[in-house]
Amino acid sequence: MDDAVYRKLAEHLDHLPGGFAPSTTGADLRVLRRLFTPEEAALAVHLTLDREEPGVIAERAGLPLADAARRLAEMADKGLIFPAYAAEGSTRYQAAPFVVGIYEFQVNNLSNELVADLNEYWETQQRRKRPRTITQMRTIPIGKSIPLEMSVLPYERAEDLVRQHHRFAVAPCICRRSAKMTGEGCDAPEEACLVFGDWADYYVRTGRGRALGEAEVLDILRQADAHGLVLQPNNARAVSFICCCCSCCCGVLQAIQRFPRPSRVVVNAFIAAFDAALCTDCGVCMTRCRMEAITHENGHIRLNENRCIGCGLCITTCPSGALSLVRKPGVEVEGMPETIDDTWRVISDAMEAEKSGRGGA
Repeated sequence: MDDAVYRKLAEHLDHLPGGFAPSTTGADLRVLRRLFTPEEAALAVHLTLDREEPGVIAERAGLPLADAARRLAEMADKGLIFPAYAAEGSTRYQAAPFVVGIYEFQVNNLSNELVADLNEYWETQQRRKRPRTITQMRTIPIGKSIPLEMSVLPYERAEDLVRQHHRFAVAPCICRRSAKMTGEGCDAPEEACLVFGDWADYYVRTGRGRALGEAEVLDILRQADAHGLVLQPNNARAVSFICCCCSCCCGVLQAIQRFPRPSRVVVNAFIAAFDAALCTDCGVCMTRCRMEAITHENGHIRLNENRCIGCGLCITTCPSGALSLVRKPGVEVEGMPETIDDTWRVISDAMEAEKSGRGGA
């Protein structure tokens, strides 16, 4: 009976953005058993990407309202679904993808057993093609790498994305925390995941993060530059989060690294440009590049534009000005969704179209 409940939940999560691919070893179901009780798993499949009142979900699930409302609140506290708090005190709930969502929400719930099952899951999940659609996350440049004279849209500059909001929080990076639990990881700051608006409210209310002001958010972005961290917000004009990522712990960056041409798989309107005549071959840029786009060949620095993701880390520490940031030719950014919920819907619609034979592979 339990297996059937968790398999149904796994299928439900696999229909959400990011998917939840089966594991060849059963690690997928072991992860779900550690996170959800059978009752929670049975209720979770009745949530959608729409934010709905408890009564709507209770009716769909065939549960008394009081019972459903209690379970939904408990599941939100556990990081299994997402709650949106209204000013008058009511709460609406929506399904959370496994990534970005449930996994990140477990930052305070990690155990050695859960980390082991998660690591096995990442290594054994089935690799599948996804429909050609927008991604959940994108890469934006470190602010200091953008030339003052360059025309930049508000959703292309980290500082402008921050100033769109009035409610901020910071949380520990679950990737670095997990890595340290296995004796790996790095010395980059652990408290480096920035969340905004509704997400900030959720993180603060549930103790996953702490509230902070705009000035401290901007200081964390400056620290990200100092530690060579890549900025990855959600792929929308109004962001809900900005992750400050290291390539040694971040699964997203590690996946991008494996591509022969990372520049083609990231969403970013910028790329580095290199002036060999100005280069002093100091090699600082090589230590900063997370995609191995910069190499030292025959005594000279070389830039492989196919591997550049436009994060700007090489530019902020280049003493000679040999590296700069330019716009990618022909990059179209006008179709970017407004919010993370809009992004999730676009991805979900593309996945459903693919499964019904109406979409391209």
